[in-house]
Amino acid sequence: MGIFVIKATVNREEQVMDFISSNSKKKGMKVYSLMHPHDMRGYVFIEAEDLAEVREAYQGVPYANGVLPKPLDISEVEGMLDQTNTQQVNIQKNDIVEIISGPFKREKARVTRVDTGKEEVIVEILESAVPIPITVKLDSVKVIRREEEENE
Repeated sequence: MGIFVIKATVNREEQVMDFISSNSKKKGMKVYSLMHPHDMRGYVFIEAEDLAEVREAYQGVPYANGVLPKPLDISEVEGMLDQTNTQQVNIQKNDIVEIISGPFKREKARVTRVDTGKEEVIVEILESAVPIPITVKLDSVKVIRREEEENE
């Protein structure tokens, strides 16, 4: 078992991961995990039984451009894995937030769901006539009021 590196088209890493994931599930392959570090564009890390499994998993996948022949040592990847738990999320469902970047900048919204794994929140704009869920990154919103403060 090892961690292999697949070269992918830049900004298409998520699509490559989705294709490989569905391919390996359909074929019952021994692919254990997939990862693409945000600071290393153009690469997808895949944990699999061996190089043959990796080659079969990415065969025919659009935007996958090859695989490095030697597996990585876990020590080379550890620094990237530890970073995922460092950010503490202080946003909860029903919080009133202000969107601080993007097309809805300066709009106030209510949080309907928090997805810490993807570092996203789903919000509904307060001034909107029809509530439409909008997905934004966690760092694109700031909390201005908590739900429990409204109920007091």
